[in-house]
Amino acid sequence: MSAIDDRLAELSIELPDPPAPLGNYVGAHTVGNLVYLSGHGTNRPDGSFIVGKVPTVCSEEEAYQAARLVGLNLLATLKNHIGDLDRVQRVIKVLGMVNAEPDFGNHPSIINGFSDLMVEVFGDAGRAARSAVGMSSLPMNIPVEVEMIVEIRRVKAYLPRFLVGRPRHRVDQAALDRQLAVAASSSCSASVMTTL
Repeated sequence: MSAIDDRLAELSIELPDPPAPLGNYVGAHTVGNLVYLSGHGTNRPDGSFIVGKVPTVCSEEEAYQAARLVGLNLLATLKNHIGDLDRVQRVIKVLGMVNAEPDFGNHPSIINGFSDLMVEVFGDAGRAARSAVGMSSLPMNIPVEVEMIVEIRRVKAYLPRFLVGRPRHRVDQAALDRQLAVAASSSCSASVMTTL
C-alpha cells in the first residue's frame, strides 16, 4: 500500500470507480509533469447523481458534501490515470462551479467541500490556487462541478551501466509513464522504475 492509500484508510475513505465521461472526451490528460483533469460531477457509486440548484433545492451543507463527493470522483480518475496517488507532488489549480440561484453569493464555502478533502488527503500539497464561481446551470442539474490540474512526480528508468552516457539512447518519458500505469494496475512489479 502507498502512503496516500494508508492516509485514505485512516480517513475511512474508499475511492469509487472512476466515473465514465458523459461525452466525447477523456477524464484526464498528462502533459509533461502536469495532469489536466476534466470537470467531474456528483456521480454516486450506484450511478445516480446528487442534483438541485443551490440553495433552493440543494442546501449549502448538502452542496458542501456534494463537492466532497466530486473530490472523491476526481481522485478515483487521477489514481486510475497515474497508477499511484503517491506520485502527486501538488494540486496546482482548481476550478469549482456551483449551480446556484442568481442572488446566491457563498460559492467559496461550497467548493471548500472539495478543497478540504484535498488537504485532508495530501496535506499542504492539496491546497491549490482556486476559483469558485456560480453557474446558471450544470449538466444533469448537478449542484457542483470541479476540474483541476495536478503536478506529478516524473518517473525515470535506471539504465544498465553500459548504456549510461550514450547520447543516442533516450528515455521516452511519455511511454515510460504509460508503462508505469500499466505496471501499477497489474500484479507484476516494474523493477526498473521508481518515482523521483
